[in-house]
Amino acid sequence: MHAELDGSGLARWSEGGVTRTLRSLSVLSTRRRREHCKNPNAAGQVVWVDARSWGQVDQVPVGRAFTARWQNSAVEVSDLSRAMAAAVSTAVGLDLAVDDAIVLHNSNKLALRLLPCDVLARIGRVGQEVAEFEVDLAQRLAETGSPVADLEPRVEPRVYERDGFAVTFWTYYRPVTPQVSPVDYASALERLHEGMRRLDVATPHFVDRVMDAQQLVASRDHTPALAEEDRKLLSTTLGSLRRTIGDSGAPEQLLHGEPHPGNVLVTHKGPLFIDLETCCHGPVEFDLAHVPEEVSEHYPGVDQELVRECRQLVLAMVAAWRWDPGDRFSNGRRAGRALLRVLRDGPPWPALGDLRRLS
Repeated sequence: MHAELDGSGLARWSEGGVTRTLRSLSVLSTRRRREHCKNPNAAGQVVWVDARSWGQVDQVPVGRAFTARWQNSAVEVSDLSRAMAAAVSTAVGLDLAVDDAIVLHNSNKLALRLLPCDVLARIGRVGQEVAEFEVDLAQRLAETGSPVADLEPRVEPRVYERDGFAVTFWTYYRPVTPQVSPVDYASALERLHEGMRRLDVATPHFVDRVMDAQQLVASRDHTPALAEEDRKLLSTTLGSLRRTIGDSGAPEQLLHGEPHPGNVLVTHKGPLFIDLETCCHGPVEFDLAHVPEEVSEHYPGVDQELVRECRQLVLAMVAAWRWDPGDRFSNGRRAGRALLRVLRDGPPWPALGDLRRLS
């Protein structure tokens, strides 16, 4: 199979003697752009995203910028047509009708909306993703009745490999409302945590993520643009809070890891969580540090002081990732500077899910 992306943005390839042509979002008409991105919270509603993408999609300087580097498997632009071809040819081979593929997002994974079958395909490079873990966890959580997005029911729920890419197929949910109420959001997260407590899943500890951020900050080779005073601020904050929160004695369990609004779909079934590859173990307060403050206020039985400490920790981790030269978003340095200003301003610490209000 040979695939190429021509100058107009059309992906063309031949397979079995048939030439197929698909277009990416970049060549859609303005009307169709609005159709597919009409939800003001598009990052959380019509695309699958990781936290690093929120700033770019929502056009704000701070952004949700929290994803471990080893989970970054975005498809390079030069490989976009091959990735699209791999997803579409796999879908066609599974008897899904595909005449068009719309690029919704390309961050931790490439996300395509396949039409007319109306399926969401997620694509990453083989060996650079945790797709098998995510598929297995999504199935197990669905069995507990947890509010997570469904895999596509018309195909076998597994990872499909083709031409060096790992492809998974998910239900595409049309937007229902621009946002979810704080009460419903908190209730959905509580139900997710309840379902997660029923599972025995091996994942990293949240402290592992903190240590990864510390290593990034400590290396001048990996963060050459980070000023020394900012490096010291992040190093001190990360180290102190890692010990404080890690030694708090709070109950720990399986967590989503990044349940911010960008990872919540508002559907006819209610709020559904996506992007399960960020799961880790830790106190529920770590998850609550990612959601808007008014959401955490409706979550019962939590240590609000610990939530506030986790908010500061998450802000420092986010800031660290924004200074990674491998960060893929054009507003990364601007976001990093904004986050450092927030940290220097001191408490009260804003929740990650509230940062748009600071822009």
